[in-house]
Amino acid sequence: MPPIGIASTPEPPYYAAIFTSQRTDGDRGYEHTAQKMFALAASQPGFLGAESVRSLDGLGITVSYWESEQAIANWKANAEHQLVQQTGKKIWYTDYVIRIAKVERVYGKDNSKFQASSVKLQ
Repeated sequence: MPPIGIASTPEPPYYAAIFTSQRTDGDRGYEHTAQKMFALAASQPGFLGAESVRSLDGLGITVSYWESEQAIANWKANAEHQLVQQTGKKIWYTDYVIRIAKVERVYGKDNSKFQASSVKLQ
């Protein structure tokens, strides 16, 4: 099942792979494959969670959270994932970019969930 809602992640630090994409028109197997890829990613060592949204015009952002940069590299190198990456380049995306970031701080509406990693701003 694809991610729904806000991912529950551990205390930082950890890493985020941010995949921003522009879809082509039509499904052409995309939804089924996206569900398979989320399940596969979730089974990988170091996977912490994910969040994903897509607008009506096809702009999408998926953020997956990982314990380490090595875990992200291992996911990128996964053979089944690589096949789907090639399909995405050919069929599903007119453009995309992937950004890797280190998460150092977390805070939100219910700051009690994040108190240990929050920094008081003056």
